[in-house]
Amino acid sequence: MAVLDRTRPPDSGVVVRDLTLAYGSTVVQHELSFHVRPASIFVIMGVSGCGKSTLLRHMIDLEQAAQGDITFDGQRLWTENVAERRALQRRIGVLFQSTALWSSMTVGENVGLPLQLHTRLSAAEIRDQVAFKLALVGLAGQESRMPSELSGGMQKRAGLARAIALDPDYLFLDEPSAGLDPITSQRLDSLIMNLRDALQLSVIAVTHELPSIFTIADDSIYLDNESRRAIAHGDPRALADNAEHARVRAFLNRQSLDASTRAEGDGPEFPARSEVL
Repeated sequence: MAVLDRTRPPDSGVVVRDLTLAYGSTVVQHELSFHVRPASIFVIMGVSGCGKSTLLRHMIDLEQAAQGDITFDGQRLWTENVAERRALQRRIGVLFQSTALWSSMTVGENVGLPLQLHTRLSAAEIRDQVAFKLALVGLAGQESRMPSELSGGMQKRAGLARAIALDPDYLFLDEPSAGLDPITSQRLDSLIMNLRDALQLSVIAVTHELPSIFTIADDSIYLDNESRRAIAHGDPRALADNAEHARVRAFLNRQSLDASTRAEGDGPEFPARSEVL
């Protein structure tokens, strides 16, 4: 678990206030409010189609909300000041679900691209930074390899190296464990926690993978696809047993909703998570 600095101002980290996500007249989620504490891992969870990735796209400024606001350490994301907005965008790193590595570039060129575009570092300095970031994710010496030559887990690590190339304060992960086997996924979870601690990153991860949720999350929010609201907020380990809504407990215990509802009455109790993971 992250060790949090309680001396920081109350608006430090990422604060989402009364956010409504919509495409035209179709509302995806509404009245979302939550706080991502500094140097913590915050998980956005829910069933497929509930709006998890849509929320992430809004938080990284790829889309603008129909209503509400997002601040990073007190600075508004959707400011009219172009220079301030671009400066804030540079403080955000993103690992997309598909990694989005350029297939025609080497691993080193992929990681170095943000440095070429957004800094005035010399070629030698960029090479040093690329080597350092690859070493941080366990890919030391892999600069000359092509993405197609890497395993799925190594591609995720290369994507992470590129996401932290500009030393961001906030790291966003879209389904980081998607397509990985359980052992590789577990190693990636450990890497994410190590990066949070080493770099003091605020990590926001979208995932529905229960082992990862229970391993990495310091805090979480559950997006409900029926009410189109966040119906649970807190440590997922506690929510698995004590969430107010049966749908949240069913999701976190890998149960059908009927089984979760029975557990509220005279039916069988939830199995331990070790039995379902």
